[in-house]
Amino acid sequence: MTSEKSTVTGPEIQTIPLQNDKASFQFRCHPGVSCYLNCCHKLELRLYPYDILCLKNKLGCSAGEFLERYTRLGAGAHPYFPAVMLNMVESDEAPCPFLTDKGCSVYADRPSACRTYPLERGVEKAGPNAPLKSHYSVVHHSYCKGHEEENTYTVRQWKREQRLDSFNLMNDLWAEVDAFLASDPWMGEGHAGPRQQLAFMVCYNIDAFRAYCNENQLTRRLKVNRELRRRIERDDAELLKFGFDWLRQVLKT
Repeated sequence: MTSEKSTVTGPEIQTIPLQNDKASFQFRCHPGVSCYLNCCHKLELRLYPYDILCLKNKLGCSAGEFLERYTRLGAGAHPYFPAVMLNMVESDEAPCPFLTDKGCSVYADRPSACRTYPLERGVEKAGPNAPLKSHYSVVHHSYCKGHEEENTYTVRQWKREQRLDSFNLMNDLWAEVDAFLASDPWMGEGHAGPRQQLAFMVCYNIDAFRAYCNENQLTRRLKVNRELRRRIERDDAELLKFGFDWLRQVLKT
């Protein structure tokens, strides 16, 4: 259905599938490798809804401000909904906007693709009611010397060290939504119609969606139980989960 990856333009890339979470690979990135931070330049990096939520909170800005300042629309995984891409700095080197001389300034809240690298994660399902299944590959860029380091990880160890579980959970929920959007639920409105704008707000502009929820008293009108309503009111991630579910119901009508 989808994969969590970024593309660095230019170098040859080799992708090697890994069989399961116990499969191992060799990698270590640190300031001592000659290619350090090369992978933070000239990226085609897709941001997922949870990535934007984490980054805007890290930067202390609204989701709308983040989208306007740091992103652009790109081609999605299907023709019925756009992707949100991270803008690089406009220069010959085209670095990530969050890259500093000391490294990544948003490291603890970095996007899924950066967090997963050098692995690439894909998810798929056998049928409409089947559970999502994830699979990993290790990605070798020809310039990357981190693969020559002696450190060995299993997929399971890498997921734990990079704190991937919460990102994987939210990205799996997004994958379900994106698969639904691939069915073209816009009722002939076309690109940027009212239903698509609503979907974009729910998925990518969590602050605007919170204001929409409050204005329309969505959780009360839908009789969300008190405990869940309190979590939604306090936690952007809980609001995003609620939004994913609500959006699919709205677009089905």
